Amino acid sequence: MKAFTQAIITIDGYVWGTPLIVAILGVGLLLTVRLGFLQFRRLGKALKYMTHNEVGGEGEVSSFAALTTALAATVGTGNIVGVATAIVAGGPGALFWMEIAALFGMATKYAEGLLAVKYRVMDDNGHAIGGPFYYIENGLGKKWIPLAKAFALFAAIAAAFGPGTITQVNRITQAINNVFDPKASNIAFSIGENQYTWTTAICAVVITTLVALILIGGIQRIASVASFLVPSMMVIYVVTVTAMIIYNINAVPAAFVTIFKSAFGIKAVGGGALGAMMAAMQKGVARGIFSNESGLGSAPIAAAAAQTREPARQGLVSMTGTFLDTIVICTMTGLSIVLTGSYNVGLDGADVTIRAFGKALPWSQQFGAVVLMTCLTIFAFTTILGWNYYGERSMEYLTGGSQKSVMIYRYVSVSYTHLTLPTSELV
Repeated sequence: MKAFTQAIITIDGYVWGTPLIVAILGVGLLLTVRLGFLQFRRLGKALKYMTHNEVGGEGEVSSFAALTTALAATVGTGNIVGVATAIVAGGPGALFWMEIAALFGMATKYAEGLLAVKYRVMDDNGHAIGGPFYYIENGLGKKWIPLAKAFALFAAIAAAFGPGTITQVNRITQAINNVFDPKASNIAFSIGENQYTWTTAICAVVITTLVALILIGGIQRIASVASFLVPSMMVIYVVTVTAMIIYNINAVPAAFVTIFKSAFGIKAVGGGALGAMMAAMQKGVARGIFSNESGLGSAPIAAAAAQTREPARQGLVSMTGTFLDTIVICTMTGLSIVLTGSYNVGLDGADVTIRAFGKALPWSQQFGAVVLMTCLTIFAFTTILGWNYYGERSMEYLTGGSQKSVMIYRYVSVSYTHLTLPTSELV
């Protein structure tokens, strides 16, 4: 088992290493130039389209609902825990490179949204289905179908058994346990040497029930829930962090200087400068892509369901997802961590952000933890919903539209959500 774990770590280090940084930033830069720096020139129009739905277009949900469904999947633990992890591992400069990747990633997300609508199909049930598997098949040609099938297969696996479920439920239970049972003293049951708290057991029941009730309603119910929860929680989170920044406004200039110096390894001595810069770049780009998913091909699956006749319009709406996710949410999280110095006190993960929330405003550490727990729980919960939708559409493509297969996949996903909660939160 140790050998397998080490192999995964090695592969992960290579995948998220220099080759991926060059590929992600390279494609984003290429699209930025070819599109005439569209993400800068048309950002205002994109934000306008985000809230003004097109009338009369084909599709199942409004452009705003499609965007919030995609945001439901992207705005999750990466915005809170992932940012903290990147800054601890790569230094404050990781935040700078996260934003650079996002700026170029906006062009990539535009292209993904445009292609999703351009090459989507309408099935016999009136469902608008699209995403990378359809624009690979219909855009590149039939000989590329194996690649499209491979993407759909990996997307379905990732949605049910990967970051769409495991990462999110882990963070939910960790956050709630940190508030209600930080010492893990209320044990519900044991399996072998592992003990599980009542908090974890209750989470398993509540999260599974809510996920099942929402998923049964399909894209309309998912979009309806996402359209309410995602904007509401984003506003609450932004207002809270803005208050934190204003309260510590005197520390903000120094925080920006620290971020910039760290991004280019200016504080490092001699040859260590390049190493420090590469570490910041690697962690920033990797966490940025994990957070906003630009270039991963997930968000176009939701974009394809938008009621629109103009692929370019939906492309603009889609790119606002990266702007809101990384340029706004991740930047605010990272700035709060840096200005409170929470990244260099020996903590990691959610504990870093919890400390920042506890220190940045004149309230108790416990109250700050409750606020962060609420935000993180809702962000992670909506991510589960969004990724389950991605998985179902991927399974639908793999099985030629078989609704029976989709239903089986749905039940398996919901059951795995239940199983993951108690088995992943070890105390």
